[in-house]
Amino acid sequence: MLADSGSFEPASPAWEENNYLSSALVDADYQRGSTVDLENMRNREVDEVPHGEPVRETPDNEDELLDPDTLVFTESPSEDVQGRFEEDFQAVFDRIEEETGKPVEFSKVNSYAASVEAMRSERAHIANFSTGTTAFAVNLAGAVPFAAGLTPDKLFGYRLFATTRADADDIQSVEDFARDEVTVGHSEPASNSGHQAPSALFDQYFDVTAEEDYEVNFSGGHGNTTRGIAAGDYDAGPICSTCMVDTVEAQSDLSFDDFKVVWASAPFPNGPVAYRYNLKPEIQAGIERAYLESDFAGTAFQERTGYDQFVPIDYRTVFKDIMIIQGYNGVEYTESALGS
Repeated sequence: MLADSGSFEPASPAWEENNYLSSALVDADYQRGSTVDLENMRNREVDEVPHGEPVRETPDNEDELLDPDTLVFTESPSEDVQGRFEEDFQAVFDRIEEETGKPVEFSKVNSYAASVEAMRSERAHIANFSTGTTAFAVNLAGAVPFAAGLTPDKLFGYRLFATTRADADDIQSVEDFARDEVTVGHSEPASNSGHQAPSALFDQYFDVTAEEDYEVNFSGGHGNTTRGIAAGDYDAGPICSTCMVDTVEAQSDLSFDDFKVVWASAPFPNGPVAYRYNLKPEIQAGIERAYLESDFAGTAFQERTGYDQFVPIDYRTVFKDIMIIQGYNGVEYTESALGS
């Protein structure tokens, strides 16, 4: 079923008949979605959030508003780009300070749960959350997702790649993940493409239920799943497409031709930028201007993340599919469900 790389058609991959080397997908920029996909998400009508609570409103009582001397930004391991560092954000931090008059402090955390806890406890005021963590941040930490990044080619988001090694001739479909001898790696419990989405979509599309038809082995991150598949620690696994790209490009001993994709999802929104709901309104407005009215082309931020601009999003519409997936999986927005 391994198709010739030149035969890949992004509009009609025909997954039921074809497997592709990941190089074919990356060459076609299939690791991201288009602005048409994003506009369809932004423009659909959603009266109520399908799972959990809506974004909290800014308090009317001034005593409940936050006016910190320094704005703390946190970056967790994300669905779309991993391993960012403080210097990568300097252009963004400079714009936030220009618009709010407040300096920005970088606070790196090493887990999804820690990023949510930082905002819940008011130790962080601005954050890049992973896609799968966003609903937890809204429900547990008062996060207000307001912007998503676009690449210079106006691409956004990422896909779930159901991945195995290129030489795994006996794994040709997600259905093969359910065989006893196949070891499957997932990233983390709260991860969208690394656990939540495959738990729902594999069940819906292939009648393969994670933790029932195969044992879930949590790797701790998409990079770990990617490297684990290459090393033989896992035979297959669901991986965030852009995380795979980052991991392969960062390691000289890996190649896109090492991996085979047996199925890919429709695009998911990339992890959004969010601020805490009870920041003073003028601070919120300044943060929004810093992201939505700035051109980051040519900066270290654009070089590291791929994003040179941000567009506004509404959690209710853009994250509808994420909430449906988590509702399908019976996710409760609690600290214990988020993991550690």
